Amino acid sequence: MKRFAQVGLLVLAGLGLLHTSLFTDEYLRFVKAGMRPLLIASGVLLIGLGAAEAWPGRRPGGGDAHGHDEDHGPGHGHDRADDHGRAEAHADAHADAHADAQAYGDGGRHEGDGHGHGDGRDDGVRVGDGDGGHGHDHSRVPRVAWLLFLPVLSLLFYAPPALGSYTASREPAKVVAVQEDAFDPLPATSPLPITLTEFTQRVQQDRSRAIKGRTVRMTGFVTSADGDGWYLTRIVISCCAADSTTLKVRVYGPAAPKADTWVTVDGTWHPGGALGTSSAEVAVDARGVTKVDKPSNAYMDAVPLAS
Repeated sequence: MKRFAQVGLLVLAGLGLLHTSLFTDEYLRFVKAGMRPLLIASGVLLIGLGAAEAWPGRRPGGGDAHGHDEDHGPGHGHDRADDHGRAEAHADAHADAHADAQAYGDGGRHEGDGHGHGDGRDDGVRVGDGDGGHGHDHSRVPRVAWLLFLPVLSLLFYAPPALGSYTASREPAKVVAVQEDAFDPLPATSPLPITLTEFTQRVQQDRSRAIKGRTVRMTGFVTSADGDGWYLTRIVISCCAADSTTLKVRVYGPAAPKADTWVTVDGTWHPGGALGTSSAEVAVDARGVTKVDKPSNAYMDAVPLAS
């Protein structure tokens, strides 16, 4: 890839990382919040590499060009001597090629249309050819290389959205970790703010059945479901969007809002299966559904904010 393209790619990639991680919260669509310092450092490093690549002193042959510009100084005389030496080497190569052609005899020199000598000359020229005689121009940038600019420019002008209902509808619900210790008593607050993870654990693992009859409040985005109801959903990540997992609570009652709409649901556990065991259905009978703003960090199973 040519130098200007290399410099442009490095600088734009660095600016894109700084734009998403330093000046906006868009990086949270791809990685967890703890990765922000590394993204900022990477952006600065890429810009620095681009600046170093663009520095005139790093250009190939930069020293020769400087010596030639010094108004016929000592460097100029040295360059002329080098040019003279290269000319003599080229002449020797041409003479060797001509001698090889003569070794084949008169028939080899004057065969066919009488251009045997010309063939030898062509071979001599190929010896000194810059492309090694392959006939390919390796200085050109492959067309496919320009596609590298597309993801870089997207960081600057259009960052892809966070994962949503399209991904969640194609993944099974995450199996939550087993609570080894006894569950703490639930606060008397009503409705009780709770995460989707804790609600799932309470429904399927809490033998005291403390969640029965309690009005809970959970926040997530809407995902369609087969059969009755719809899903209140959260996508959580450990490091980046590639390792995402999905949490789902089926909601019965009100009609489903538009997919990917963020809502807060108030409701009680929907009877199904034996509460406190793995057979219990992770679902609620909704008493109220309220649209809310999408949180800046959508990849956290957070407790709903107090209204």
